[in-house]
Amino acid sequence: MTRSTLEDFYREATGNVPEGINKELGHFNIFKIADTVARYKATGTMPYNRRSYYKISMISGRNRAEYADKVIEIEQNALLFASPKIPYHYVPLDENQAGYFCIFTEEFMVPTKSGVVLDELPIFRSGGVPIFQVHEEEAEEITGIFRKMYREIGSDYTYKYDLLRNYLMEVIHFGQKLQPLNVTQPAHTAATRITSLFIELLERQFPVEPPQQRLQLRAAKDFADRLAVHVNHLNKVLKENTGKTTTELISNRIVQEAKILLKQTNLSVSEIAYGLGFEEVAHFSNFFRKQTNLSPAAYR
Repeated sequence: MTRSTLEDFYREATGNVPEGINKELGHFNIFKIADTVARYKATGTMPYNRRSYYKISMISGRNRAEYADKVIEIEQNALLFASPKIPYHYVPLDENQAGYFCIFTEEFMVPTKSGVVLDELPIFRSGGVPIFQVHEEEAEEITGIFRKMYREIGSDYTYKYDLLRNYLMEVIHFGQKLQPLNVTQPAHTAATRITSLFIELLERQFPVEPPQQRLQLRAAKDFADRLAVHVNHLNKVLKENTGKTTTELISNRIVQEAKILLKQTNLSVSEIAYGLGFEEVAHFSNFFRKQTNLSPAAYR
């Protein structure tokens, strides 16, 4: 599973990366699903799994969304919300793909007077599966909002982005009133996917480059929250599939990185401890000694 940036999205979906995309305070754009599906068919590029931006889709057609331990079948009309925190795989199942989707960064919402923090909204919180079945009338209402956004993005109106934020919040609130689709998933496939995604999340944090970079996910619960599963379930799955607990797998990888930093860099032990997520050097030293029977200084 790879991480898709805004540049990756434009390269895969349109073949053209807009200039200065990373210099904007916030980014927003909207697309017709049929256009991007046609592009993927022409290039042979499959949909990416994880995004570094937010995405909301109003989908018409048969599709399947695969999360860590969940698979959701979408038969007709559905509203889908995606955030950078929760990886998923989106698979079209027929030729009749229609609707709209918009992509945006967290910075795009910063200018709102309400001070919206996206990850604090129920729709984007870790632990849920935000895909919602909508009836024909609801689908037409939501699609109408997307049509307004599609028209507005191409206009010369000075305050169009303020208007687009309002349309975006309207769709978000519409989704928060709906009930999510039912989840179905064979147990063995779910376990395999959880294990794979856990390893991907763990490895993505490395290599660590202190003091500019610091490990963010260190506890089993941190990973469980990102994968939208209960921490006990994550531990059970990893134990069955790898023979090790979640904590053991995390600790082993942190020790491995600590050894590399101690041997191959001139960073101080305190800098390494900070980079690996330890608040106190003593805590890091005790952790390292417990794992290797040596102090960091002795190992170096």
